[in-house]
Amino acid sequence: MLGGSVSRAISHHFRDCDLHFHFTLTYCTFQTFHLSSPRPLKPCLPDTAIAQKHSRVSSNFRCFGTPSKPPGEVPLLFDCFSQQEDEREILSDGTSPVAGGVVALGKFDALHIGHRELAIQASKAGHPFLLSFVGMDKVLGWEPRAPIVAKCDRKRVLSSWVPYCCNTVPEEFQVEFSSVRHLSPRQFVEKLSQELRVRGVVAGENYRFGYKAAGDALELVKLCEEYGMEAYIIKSVMDKNRCSADMNFVSNSKEKGQVSSTRVREAFAVGDMSYVSELLGRPHRLILMATDQERFSSEQHKISAPRSCTLNLAPKEGLYEKCSLLLDQENVVQCRVVIDSKFVHIETDHGGLSDIFGSQNLQFLHIEFGDSCT
Repeated sequence: MLGGSVSRAISHHFRDCDLHFHFTLTYCTFQTFHLSSPRPLKPCLPDTAIAQKHSRVSSNFRCFGTPSKPPGEVPLLFDCFSQQEDEREILSDGTSPVAGGVVALGKFDALHIGHRELAIQASKAGHPFLLSFVGMDKVLGWEPRAPIVAKCDRKRVLSSWVPYCCNTVPEEFQVEFSSVRHLSPRQFVEKLSQELRVRGVVAGENYRFGYKAAGDALELVKLCEEYGMEAYIIKSVMDKNRCSADMNFVSNSKEKGQVSSTRVREAFAVGDMSYVSELLGRPHRLILMATDQERFSSEQHKISAPRSCTLNLAPKEGLYEKCSLLLDQENVVQCRVVIDSKFVHIETDHGGLSDIFGSQNLQFLHIEFGDSCT
């Protein structure tokens, strides 16, 4: 059984109840419980073993792209749409792309430090996958909202986790929400075992699953044992550096200081980008894409882009100092960013932006935020 009591408060795991974690600036503390407790966690597989085990899968399936670069090498900054976006659950030959792997369960919108801890545990137990659901907004009638991480930037973020994850890039795997919406907790675990054929599951102690979030972590452990899978339950890691009152979390009474996408979005809403960086474990990167209808404009000291060009969540309106404009692998310009109701303005004290802009005919702008709103 799990040590300690697992919270049974209903926290629906589909929209804002990310697997919750407790974070400190100096270290993250987490605890795991798993089936067959006499056995220690499996050591990280050698790179060659992982490559052999998943070579056929990797060549046929990618949700956000299996890295083609050596472990530890971060992808190029601007291969935004070079990745194959494939949401198939089963390969053409009937094989599950996650067969034999260990899946972390959650809604990985922010790819924050809590999600990274899940990936770390999955990588210790086997080849790591992040399993999430797609199509929830449409099925449940939610208003669409901007993602925290641009879809085209997720591969870069996951690649940055390589040093934490046994020198392996966690892969993403998506399941259509409509195909699991009405599954009971038992049916969901059965799908993981018999259809997707995963060898293990990682979840936070507050994880809820199954129709109407009927199942909790205790039930997940029990069902995984019945179906011959290992279950790793990670103890909640709370954010001790800030309390809920600091962020005025009046919109979500369930917020108790856990690292979650909800908490990240609340930090965006007040323009506290320093805190966003703490929660994400990296500076936030905003990506803008020019289109035939919406173009960037440039002056000697400024580039402006319509807010409709943003591919992911922008912080609240205001002035942000100590930012960086990444033009390519070698050109990083220190700048300040001004966001108003219609435009994102990138300003620098160093001239020549219009020259760089004109010579490169930029379609994408990548901005990293280094300071909070002033």
